Amino acid sequence: MYIYKAGVVGGGTMGAGIAQVISYGGLPVVLKERSPELVEKALATARAIYRGRVDKGKMAPQELEAKMALITGTTSYDSFNEVDLVIEAVPERMELKRQVFAELDASCQPTAILASNTSALSISALGAATKRPDKVIGFHFFFPAHVMKLIEVIPGLLTAQETVDDATAFAESLRKLPVRVNECPGFLVNRLLMPYLNEAVYCLQEGTPMAEIDSAMTGQGWPMGPFTLVDALGLDVCAEAGKVLLEGYGERMQPAALWEALIAAKRFGRKSSAGFYRYEGSADPKTAGAEDATLQQLLAKTAPPTKRPAAPFAPERLMYPMVNEAVLALQEGISSAADIDLAVVAGLGYPLAKGGILHYADAVGIDAILTGLEQFNRQLGPRYHPAHRLRRMVAAGTLGTKTKRGFFDYA
Repeated sequence: MYIYKAGVVGGGTMGAGIAQVISYGGLPVVLKERSPELVEKALATARAIYRGRVDKGKMAPQELEAKMALITGTTSYDSFNEVDLVIEAVPERMELKRQVFAELDASCQPTAILASNTSALSISALGAATKRPDKVIGFHFFFPAHVMKLIEVIPGLLTAQETVDDATAFAESLRKLPVRVNECPGFLVNRLLMPYLNEAVYCLQEGTPMAEIDSAMTGQGWPMGPFTLVDALGLDVCAEAGKVLLEGYGERMQPAALWEALIAAKRFGRKSSAGFYRYEGSADPKTAGAEDATLQQLLAKTAPPTKRPAAPFAPERLMYPMVNEAVLALQEGISSAADIDLAVVAGLGYPLAKGGILHYADAVGIDAILTGLEQFNRQLGPRYHPAHRLRRMVAAGTLGTKTKRGFFDYA
């Protein structure tokens, strides 16, 4: 099915960004918000993205106006009976999203695809709020939507293959990189990212300075350190994803205590002027109060009983849980090895030259990864329990680049 017109429900940063991406692709899009004021704010957000292109000489002012003319703001569903696909981008609350999907089901033509930009919630549960679960799909953009290339395409239990194909083709028409992700708690990217971020917080609680951890991980090729990334994404958003993962996977996803302490203190990141770092009129933690008194008090409350960490900080403490989760996702058939690595590169900014997280494992050596996980498992507990596939690979002698075969072949 060709998409001639699209809709977006929710005009926050993500919703407005998604509407801009669709209009940039040349399609008309209806953008719904709850009030005229919020509609105007959403349109201003989309215009600001285009203005950035004009300022950089990538777009003429006339083209900006032509693209903005493709976005129609509204406070009602009246014009949604004309859309072929609608993307829900309201806050991450299941009850709210199910209400929106029920309203869309009643307002949209029967052939319309109902997609959700949720980063972690069940697509099957959203489909159950409609009379067309075969037309319901996850369509997860990454922040910021106009920059990041990845879109996770997530079918629910009853989603039709035709819907998957149409959503994938639509993503490609927007010049994005769609990755098929079979439904699981946290989908793919958040499932891999949260163990990495969570371990960084454990290391901070144990006494390693934030700046040291951030610097070590940018030294590994990441575009920003874990604490800078969390502050950009929002601690509340990350914590909600963490709850979904804990419910889905149990003890290995147990969040570090500092998450809850920071959220209770209303430190949500850049948007609240303080998260792990403090931001005083600047989004750059290098110019902000990195080690403020409130954070130190929260660290004192959440520090482990002993001052001596069970294992010293090393980049492997963050990288190996991510590798392990990627292998578990591969075992479960959530995505292919190639798509897992594409997702890490396109969705998280891991260096293309390194190939992705499974290419990283092949380069380190599967035997070394397994040995490291087993050691961390003894020192730090079950969040490092190795995936069985790693043991099988070591037993088979497929150890990565040094044996010319691992998760990928190196002929």
